[in-house]
Amino acid sequence: MNRVLVTGGTGYLGTQLIAALLREGRAVRTTVRSLDSEALVREAVRRGGADDGDLEIVAAELTTDDGWKAAVAECEEVHHTATPMILSEDPDAVLVPARDGTLRILRAARDSGARRVVLTSSFAAIGYTPKPGAEYTEQDWTDPDTPGLALYPRSKAIAERAAWDFAEREGGDTELVTVNPTFILGPTLLTQIRSSLGLTKAMLDGTMTAAPRQRFGVADVRDVADLHIRAMAAPEAAGKRYLALADGPTISFLDMAQILSKHLGPLAARVPTEEVPGVEPPNLIIHNDRAKAELGWSPRPAETTIVQTAESLRDLGLLDHG
Repeated sequence: MNRVLVTGGTGYLGTQLIAALLREGRAVRTTVRSLDSEALVREAVRRGGADDGDLEIVAAELTTDDGWKAAVAECEEVHHTATPMILSEDPDAVLVPARDGTLRILRAARDSGARRVVLTSSFAAIGYTPKPGAEYTEQDWTDPDTPGLALYPRSKAIAERAAWDFAEREGGDTELVTVNPTFILGPTLLTQIRSSLGLTKAMLDGTMTAAPRQRFGVADVRDVADLHIRAMAAPEAAGKRYLALADGPTISFLDMAQILSKHLGPLAARVPTEEVPGVEPPNLIIHNDRAKAELGWSPRPAETTIVQTAESLRDLGLLDHG
C-alpha cells in the first residue's frame, strides 16, 4: 500500500489530519523537524482515536533538502501542512523560507511521481488586501505589496503564488490543490498551546482584558483535515483553491468571548467584555460555497467549534483554572 505523506506532523492541523487518515485505514508517513518529537506525535494521534501502527515518522526540515527525497518516496498523495517556524522581524528571514519550503516540497513530490499535493495555504493569501464590500471568494488574492501588510499574510500570499507558478511551469504531472482556512479553532490533540489556541487561552485566563477589533471566519481544525482528504480524492479538485470556514456571518473576538461566556459558565468568567478602542472593522464576507458544492464538505457551526476548543484546553489541563 502506498503511504500518504503528511508534512508538519507535530502541528495542530497535522496531528488531526494524520489521525483522520489512520482512522480511514490509510498508511501514513509524516515529517517532523526532529525525531525527538516522535513520541509526542504518536501520543497525539492515539488521543485522536487512531491506531499509530501504520504511522511512519521521518525527519525532514523545510529549510534544507535533506530527507525530502526519502520522505516522499512511494507516496502518491502529499498533504503539505508544515510551515517554517521563524520568529523574526526581518522580512527576508520569514518570506524566503516560507516560499522556498513550499517549493522544496513541490519539487520533491514531482520528482517522486506523486499524483497530487494538497497544500495548506490560508485566507491570509486571499483576503488581506482591502476591497469595496469586503467580500471574498477563491478568485481573490492578497497583494503582498499592500501597505502595512504584516509578515504572516505576506508570506502566505507569496508562498501560495510561488506554488501555483511552479505547478504551471515545472509541476509536470503532479497536481496541486490549496486549502485556504480562516482562523483555525477546534479541539487539539497536543498538550502544547500554539497559534489560535493561545488566543483562546488568553480569553479564558483573563490575560486578554479587551478583545481586539477584528472580524474573521472560524474553521474547525477537524473540518480542515476533512477538506484536505476530500480535496485529495476528488478528480475535479485539481488546480483549484478551497476556502475553509463555517457557514454564517464572520464573527469578532468579542462575539467569541460572548459565546464562551454563554456556554461555559465559570470557566469563562474572565473573558473580555469589551473591545479595544478603535474603528469598527468592515463586515467581512467570506464564501465557502465551492468546497460544499464540489466536494460535499459540511463544516461544523462556529459556535460548536469555539466551545469545543475551550473544553479541549480544559480537559487537557492546559488552562490556569477550571
